[in-house]
Amino acid sequence: MDEKFKFKLNGKGFHCETDVAISFIGGKWKTVLLWYLKGGKKRFGELRSHCPHITERMLSITLKQLESDGLISRKVYTKKPPLKVVYSLTDFGKSLIPVLDAIEAWGKEVALKKGDTV
Repeated sequence: MDEKFKFKLNGKGFHCETDVAISFIGGKWKTVLLWYLKGGKKRFGELRSHCPHITERMLSITLKQLESDGLISRKVYTKKPPLKVVYSLTDFGKSLIPVLDAIEAWGKEVALKKGDTV
């Protein structure tokens, strides 16, 4: 049976607009890292400290995926030791800020209604 796709992007078929969006931000850590980066540039260690349950390997993989998708940029500073690497949102990544804000607002509402404040 032939699958019917509504969109094709980078050689991959998508059934709907939500499918496209989730391909960029889906997964346990992508939206969390993007949320922290919306506040400005961050170093690897800063992102790691904001997400204590992520392993260094998973952080590295997720940052590479976000960079590959064009949502973040990675800038390496080599002028003086030690080497410094800084991550930031690209203009494409910044276009997600209203989406991240909406997800945050919805999450807060759910947490307040269904959870406990600790």
